[in-house]
Order: sequence, then structure tokens, then C-alpha cells
Amino acid sequence: MHTLGEARLLRIYVGEKDRAEGKPLYEHIVKSARAQGLAGATVLRGIEGFGASSLLHTARLLRLSDDLPIVIEIADKEERIQRFVDGLDALFDAAGCGGMVTLEKVEVLVYKPG
Repeated sequence: MHTLGEARLLRIYVGEKDRAEGKPLYEHIVKSARAQGLAGATVLRGIEGFGASSLLHTARLLRLSDDLPIVIEIADKEERIQRFVDGLDALFDAAGCGGMVTLEKVEVLVYKPG
């Protein structure tokens, strides 16, 4: 185990239907994070959730939604995450949709083979 120390965890919440330039918004966010050299990004697909509209989106068979919640998680050094967050306004504006962002201080531990 190797400790990298204190970092920031960025979580971006969007809908599965949210698009930018005809592609899923989460793809644009991940590609942008990669282009900026962030440490990594993970996209998680929720099975149920609701947002500002209070409309319930669910993966349950009888109420199957085609707009499930998507969470993109990115952890990196605070200054790198802040630079990325500063660019999210333009990305959301270009997509014409909304989302929510949370930031947390985290301690990063890395496990590598050998």
C-alpha cells in the first residue's frame, strides 16, 4: 500500500439521457478529464434516483426508466480538480442540461502489485 495523501473527490450527477453533441454527457466529461490529465474517472449507473424535478427514475421491471442516474467520480489533487470544476459550466451550458456536483476531501491509498 502506498499513501498519496489528501486529495479531492469530485462527483458529478447527470441523467443517462443527457447529451452533448449527440453523445452521452458522461462520455464528454470522462474524455475531458482524460484530456486534462486527471488521475482517473469512473462512471456509475444508478438503479434508482430522483433529482430536482422529483421524478423517480428506476430500473425496476414494472417502471423501467430510460433515464437512470449517472455518477462520474474523479479523485485527484485539489488544484487539478478545481481547474476541472471551473470548466464544467461551459460543458453543461453546451449540453443544455443540468446536473449536480459535490466535492469532498479524501485520503488516497493506492495498492499496486509487487
